[in-house]
Amino acid sequence: MEKILRVHNVNDYARYIGAPELHPLVSVIHYDELEHCRHSLNNYDVYALFIGDEELENLSYGQLQYDLHRHALMCVAPGQIGGKADTGEEIHTMGWALLFDTELLRGTELGQRMPDYTYFTYSVSEALLMTDEQRLCIVGLLEQIRQELRRERDAHTLRIVTSLVEQILEFVARYYAQQLSTSARSANSDLLPRFEHLLRQYYARHLQRRHGLPTVKYCAQQLFLSPNYFGDLIRELTGDTASSYIRRFLMQRAQQLLIGGATVTETSEQLGFEYPQHFTRQFKKHFGQTPSEFIKK
Repeated sequence: MEKILRVHNVNDYARYIGAPELHPLVSVIHYDELEHCRHSLNNYDVYALFIGDEELENLSYGQLQYDLHRHALMCVAPGQIGGKADTGEEIHTMGWALLFDTELLRGTELGQRMPDYTYFTYSVSEALLMTDEQRLCIVGLLEQIRQELRRERDAHTLRIVTSLVEQILEFVARYYAQQLSTSARSANSDLLPRFEHLLRQYYARHLQRRHGLPTVKYCAQQLFLSPNYFGDLIRELTGDTASSYIRRFLMQRAQQLLIGGATVTETSEQLGFEYPQHFTRQFKKHFGQTPSEFIKK
């Protein structure tokens, strides 16, 4: 079994690779400066962002293997596993890392907004591929955090650091939005037709009998995307959520079944709803009338 480093706090990782310990809640690491660095497969209890300034091969993320491209930025959240198993060999690698503890976010507006940064659960194949200008912006903020942490701490230190972390997360969100927009216009321009076909095939194969209603997670897996990246692409393409897209598909299918003579209960069962009452609520919410009222008209 591969050795896994438990990164319970930011300095667990800093100590392992021989990086300076700057603060109990925040760590900024410049890999270029390290003399005795080793690979590690990490189980994170903290948030982390990694910038690779060289290409790295055969890294792990959960059960997946991946290569990290130059100037790629990837993010991990507490509960995730990633990295490369330690072989005992010392390495010299290039890039930056920012690790911050969940305690840094406690009681802050940033802590409340963390669920909005969905890129922390993107797959590694969906890493942010930064331009030189974007990289300089993020690295500049990392250097500001490091300078602040090296000063004598006072009542302002954590507020300033938290503000800089927030700026980084906002810039990453902006850059990801630009990447998503480009992806939606090019490689994923056929994503909506594939999404629609996938939903039709779900019912053609009678999968609702075993699994119930189709989910965003199922559709994302079938399209080889992480659920959040898939959802963000759909939002970029349609202005609405993937779950809303599925609901519209279901309600249109419900109309067709009811018009074709199916009862409310039969329609509910054919769509995969667990209870007819749930179907009725969804139908009324969508159309402003119950399925029974729709049939009567």
